Amino acid sequence: MLYSLLKPLLLQLDAEYAHDLTIKLLRKVSETPLLWLLRQRVAVKPVTCMGLNFKNPVGLAAGLDKNGEAIEAFGAMGFAFIEVGTVTPRAQDGQARPRLFRIKEAEAFINRLGFNNLGVDYLVERLKNSRYDGIIGVNIGKNADTPIEQAHDDYLHCLQKVYPYAGYVVLNLSSPNTAALRSLQYGAALDNLLTVIKAQQTALQQQHGRTVPIAIKIAPDLEISEIIQIADTVLRHQIDGVIATNSTLDRQLVRGLSHCNEQGGLSGRPLQQRSTQIITLLAKELQGKTAIIGVGGIDSLTAAREKLQAGATLLQLYSSLIYHGPALVKHIIAHL
Repeated sequence: MLYSLLKPLLLQLDAEYAHDLTIKLLRKVSETPLLWLLRQRVAVKPVTCMGLNFKNPVGLAAGLDKNGEAIEAFGAMGFAFIEVGTVTPRAQDGQARPRLFRIKEAEAFINRLGFNNLGVDYLVERLKNSRYDGIIGVNIGKNADTPIEQAHDDYLHCLQKVYPYAGYVVLNLSSPNTAALRSLQYGAALDNLLTVIKAQQTALQQQHGRTVPIAIKIAPDLEISEIIQIADTVLRHQIDGVIATNSTLDRQLVRGLSHCNEQGGLSGRPLQQRSTQIITLLAKELQGKTAIIGVGGIDSLTAAREKLQAGATLLQLYSSLIYHGPALVKHIIAHL
């Protein structure tokens, strides 16, 4: 009810301004008894994935709450897990504005934000003070000015910082808005990165006495042979999960619509079919040995069921939350 009143107003504002305003308001509400205004009673439908126990299979995708400002507010909406980030070792502004665009006709967004965030140390302080009783995933990346050859240093730095406070950690290798980042998904680059990450995970496990699963997030703009190769590398390194998928560079389904020619990654309903296709292929290659988290265009119960039937164990929402509101979370969970 509350969101149905606010939505028309928010959609009249610049997309990024509306996002920033919403996060600020959610943080303020989280710090007061007014949090009950956001609270939804959702069905308990436990799922075990990556060795973790989730209250239900629906989570918030990375990118919406980059700095962990509104974790409690999103938790009140019924999400069983919240993925914050992408966070980088040092704070960075990202690319020049405007850099976030709505395609209302397709219930989609194009963004070229460029990992704008306040840095990993700020996020760690937010995680330390969180009262959320679900699972928090932390999505990590590299700073824009870190040479791609040294990217592993940034991932290792962030992993070490967030390890004590994260439920799981995701290596974002697939944003189209950081130069050369997607090259880390292929061949020797991926192999080398996962080698050092797994070694660090083992060392941190011994240091902290707890295991924090590692996942990677991949792009939808991959050839079949590339997906098969990624699956093989993931299995060899015993990576715990694959998130499929990030935003796409393909504009075929939004051709002729508002902002369709803006540079950046396209997310929302147009990504629905492609991400499901990739989940299907991953499921065939991974054979249940590595978990799959499905994200991309989940805007209905049917779309959610398609992702699960394709092979995903967990689901994540982002664009559809903005277009449909928190009631979608409750509806999907109730009928899965």
